[in-house]
Amino acid sequence: MSNQVAPALVPVVPDHEIIIVPAGGHPDRQPLLDQCLGSPSRGFSLEDEYDKYDPTATHFLLRLLPSKLAIGTIRGTKMVGSNGDVHYKLSRLAVLKSYRRHRFGRDLVLALHEWVKEDAKHPSDVEFVKVVAHSQIPVKPFYSKYGYLAEGNEFDEDGAPHQKMVAYLSLQRN
Repeated sequence: MSNQVAPALVPVVPDHEIIIVPAGGHPDRQPLLDQCLGSPSRGFSLEDEYDKYDPTATHFLLRLLPSKLAIGTIRGTKMVGSNGDVHYKLSRLAVLKSYRRHRFGRDLVLALHEWVKEDAKHPSDVEFVKVVAHSQIPVKPFYSKYGYLAEGNEFDEDGAPHQKMVAYLSLQRN
């Protein structure tokens, strides 16, 4: 008998990229936005997904390389309250089920957090920036890994129970 331990099988992460969909007016915006909104990872039709925030929101698209097959997406929206307070909304996080084991959801959340911190640097007197997500109840632990805390009561959104989750990202350089 051998005392050797079989090596753990580590899934090979496929080559991929996360791109930010260009702003309105850019010729590549609409085709890339359609990939975000119509991604099979979302499970909704393009008509059901489009809302008033899409024209100004920042959309991230996760694609395999070299095929450029869309396998995930996330959306960030800068929200300005009537009193001028600013926070960001994380929404539409989705990764095709067969690719979730590669932790692409984490990569999308962290990419969005970096975008938020860069965008929120102005004005520079702000130390923290608030990010809000409406999490489906079964995935609350996922958001908790990235500093999100439950706030308020559960509520129904699109026919499913959700929880408001809030994170405060530090804008201080470490």
